[in-house]
Amino acid sequence: MRVLLTGGAGFIGSHLCRMLLEKGYAVSVLDALTYAGNKANIADCATLGDFEFFQGEIQDRELVDKVITHRGIEAIIDTAAETHNDRSLLSANAFLDTNVQGVYTLLEATKDHGLKRLLHVSTDEVYGSITEGEFTEESPLEPNTPYSASKAAGDLLCRAHFVSYKTPVVVTRGGNTYGPNQYPEKLISLSLVRLMQSKKIPVYGEGAQRREWIHAKDHAAGILTAFEKGNDGETYNISDENERENRWIVGRILERLELGGEMVKRIPDPREGAHDFRYSMTSAKLRKLGWEPKIAFDAGLDETIDWYRDNQEWWMPTVADTGYQAFMHRFYGKALGDDL
Repeated sequence: MRVLLTGGAGFIGSHLCRMLLEKGYAVSVLDALTYAGNKANIADCATLGDFEFFQGEIQDRELVDKVITHRGIEAIIDTAAETHNDRSLLSANAFLDTNVQGVYTLLEATKDHGLKRLLHVSTDEVYGSITEGEFTEESPLEPNTPYSASKAAGDLLCRAHFVSYKTPVVVTRGGNTYGPNQYPEKLISLSLVRLMQSKKIPVYGEGAQRREWIHAKDHAAGILTAFEKGNDGETYNISDENERENRWIVGRILERLELGGEMVKRIPDPREGAHDFRYSMTSAKLRKLGWEPKIAFDAGLDETIDWYRDNQEWWMPTVADTGYQAFMHRFYGKALGDDL
């Protein structure tokens, strides 16, 4: 099958790109190469099979049509997204453009070209926060930030398109994802690059927020399972059901790097009431299709720590970039002060 993989130069997309090629798919990557997209993530993909890269935005319908026609695309997997809650609080425009208008563009292209499938990758954050128990695919959507609201809007567009036009769309919702090649703005990747620069880690409040963590390779495998075996119009949670407090994660990283608690700086939570305290969801529905996570968290975290330590040439240009520095100053500058 000839697949268009949007966001394929990003974090999860690049891991999925290799899986697709290794399974014999012909892959065309469409990526806007915004701040989190990096062609270095897929530098080896041309050696793995039938691969071609296109730069552009998923909301550009003319470009999407050209790629579909030029490459004989039969299906789309959409991993393209603006993904950071903190950035969405500063400005939501890009999130609406990509996560809403972009999804609508891909839905229309899938319908008009008669493609076999569109798989849209979403997030557990559309459910909001849960005090106890776990979310299922039938749980109501209660997003609490501009980012999660934009993702929920994309999910609902997928549902509406299936109901209205029978567009063959499947949605996946993944948990907090970690692993190599992640842009250093999320908890694990940000902590690692800062510690490796002898800088302190910013931790919101007491760090008691709870998240489920899943390795990027397991997340990508879950997406591929839903793509190959899922039913049109259905949603599938992708979760390792591996729940940890943020402060536990930070403590584990410090221990592995033989550093102490003095490398943590607790800062006020800039999200205030918008910060979801706990995420938890069941992935039983996807597991019935034959998927299950393979990478134990401790082993996956050790691998990730080693990767950032051994691949500083990958992340050093990023943290030195003026755009990255501007975000850090704008979002963390007041709280971190001299520790920035």
